[in-house]
Amino acid sequence: MPDLKSPQQPKGATSNGIPPPTFDLPLPDTPDVITANIQKLTEQTPNPRHRFIFQTLVKHLHHLTTDEFMVAIDFLTRTGQKSTPTNDETGLLSSVLGVSALVGTLNNPVAEGATEHSFLGPFFAEDAADVDFGESIASEGKGDYMYVEGRVLTTDGQPIPNAIIDTWENDSNGLYDIEYADRSHPDCRGRLRSDDNGRFGYRAIVPIAYAIPGDGPVGELLCLLGWHNMRASHIHMAVQAPGFHKVVTALYLDDCDYLRSDCIFGVKKSLVVSLKDIVDDEEARKRGFPRGGSFKLLQYDIVLLTEEQSAALCARVEEERSIITGMASTK
Repeated sequence: MPDLKSPQQPKGATSNGIPPPTFDLPLPDTPDVITANIQKLTEQTPNPRHRFIFQTLVKHLHHLTTDEFMVAIDFLTRTGQKSTPTNDETGLLSSVLGVSALVGTLNNPVAEGATEHSFLGPFFAEDAADVDFGESIASEGKGDYMYVEGRVLTTDGQPIPNAIIDTWENDSNGLYDIEYADRSHPDCRGRLRSDDNGRFGYRAIVPIAYAIPGDGPVGELLCLLGWHNMRASHIHMAVQAPGFHKVVTALYLDDCDYLRSDCIFGVKKSLVVSLKDIVDDEEARKRGFPRGGSFKLLQYDIVLLTEEQSAALCARVEEERSIITGMASTK
């Protein structure tokens, strides 16, 4: 008996429900008309910020040659294909182009001596072990001894007790613990709290400069541009306390060869630190370093904005951004 079921209709794309514009556009017979039509349509974008961004993007994209266009499409396609949950090639691209640094700085304004923002980066992990005052975040043999100490303060110099401090760094191989396939526990990372006087202190190791991945499209781009792929040596810190705006930052060692050309533009002057050489076996053992001898000392105070201070600064930046966007849209 023949099958009387209706044949299944193929599914295609559906309309998004937006009608055609209420004005006529000339047929796109020339390059100038194509660009003008796009810009005319973009003027109808309701959100002024979206309108500004897209107009600026079109302005530059419409100068590409055919070869440049094909290379760009291929590059972006391979960048997306390379990206995985553990290897964010797209995020890496935004970083080497300075976009991540710029967006982070614009959206985390500071004043009154507050600690500046730097990258969270791809190597933060939630499973850091709790570390008491003076204890170590790194297992023995991971690198040269370093002791980190400072205070968590308000912008008027008052101590902030019980602030939560997450800290993480790479080891003497230039790797973070989560990059090891046989990782069994957190290492070179920890979570501690400031004491009643806002003080914190912990044992660590001296971080070293390391290369970002160079086996994908972003690595190809850096070679094409003649840029190195090295990150300046640094140690990460993320500090938060009730009533205060969380700061995600990093401290950069002033003797690093890549300090001024960090490949993702993360270094700020206020975050550059000098390590002190402590050549004192007794002091090293007193601070808990098993082998004694000497160690490096990193001293730095973290200054937090209140939530109100941060909100006021962000509102001011947003107002300035709106003025710039409005001026650009009227040109």
